[in-house]
Amino acid sequence: MNVGVSDLYEKLKDDLLRFAKSIARHEQEANDLIQDAMVKSLNEPQLLSLPEYKQRAWFFRVMKNRLIDDRRKEHRLTQWEDDFDFPIQQAGVSNLEITELLRHLPQDLSDLIFKRYWLGLSSQEIGGQSGLPASTVRYKLHLAIKRLRTILEEEK
Repeated sequence: MNVGVSDLYEKLKDDLLRFAKSIARHEQEANDLIQDAMVKSLNEPQLLSLPEYKQRAWFFRVMKNRLIDDRRKEHRLTQWEDDFDFPIQQAGVSNLEITELLRHLPQDLSDLIFKRYWLGLSSQEIGGQSGLPASTVRYKLHLAIKRLRTILEEEK
């Protein structure tokens, strides 16, 4: 961080943290909002020449917009996941048969299918538990379902 932005952060950090905590779900999300705003401030050289109240307002607006963008993205992904039904359940296969089918998958893929379709966890929740990005979880679920479809086709 350059010296001007560093000084600006020190001057505004209490206000930024208070605001971020007031709009975020948890402290880590608040810290992410502040970090993102600070990174964006590096590309705004005129920000340092503004009065302090306008600097504060700029940071608040950037953090609020980032949060809105994150919430919209999360909502879109959740809707997409809700439409992403497990095709085996639609094929009229019993739970016992599905359990047998899952034995054909590697353990990690079988665990993902179990967590998503039996426990009802979202890809974001599974990713949080396993330390993977939600997009990787969705990709692996896609691969697992594709393999299960192939196995079902072979059995017909």
